[in-house]
Amino acid sequence: MFLAEFKLRFGGRKWYVRRIVEASNLEEAKEKARRYAELMNRGEVKWELGYVMESKRPLLLGNEEIEKLSG
Repeated sequence: MFLAEFKLRFGGRKWYVRRIVEASNLEEAKEKARRYAELMNRGEVKWELGYVMESKRPLLLGNEEIEKLSG
């Protein structure tokens, strides 16, 4: 499982969103994320791919994540 982060721009505003990417390897995940950003750019909001990383626990905030930040 992989996690992709995108930067969205609308006029002077920008924000970030993350999406879980199903892929068998990092290269496939990057290609899917790049293609997704291209397809989402059809409206007024501009999508830019930030990064893709492998993640065993995407978007999960548990004790393990809190401990990593505390240490």
